[in-house]
Amino acid sequence: MSTAGDRPRLRKVDLAAAFGAFDERWSPKIVAALNGQHVKLAKVEGDFVWHSHADEDELFFVVHGRLEMHLRDGVIVLEPGELLVVPRGVEHKPVAPVETHILLFEPAGTVNTGDADTDRRVDADWLD
Repeated sequence: MSTAGDRPRLRKVDLAAAFGAFDERWSPKIVAALNGQHVKLAKVEGDFVWHSHADEDELFFVVHGRLEMHLRDGVIVLEPGELLVVPRGVEHKPVAPVETHILLFEPAGTVNTGDADTDRRVDADWLD
């Protein structure tokens, strides 16, 4: 596993090539770091788990596909080119009815499953 300190400070990221480099679902890959934040890419499909993050806001940007952000009081649908920031403390469940490619922007060390006790937790590694 690599850390932000191991990465070049100036690195171009081709999103199409990066998404083509992995197939795992719900397993974010780090592609950039800045100011204590990670930029992650993930392929998602199906339902994730209900969870929240006590100390971190999360930005979800849909590159391809469709993402439904289920909230306790409704659903927000994101199409390609749209983004949503889920504020810290807000319980949410991402759902992708089709294979969807998303870009995430969140503080380094953010756990994908937040406060949920589940085997769906993964530690994001750098995409090489």
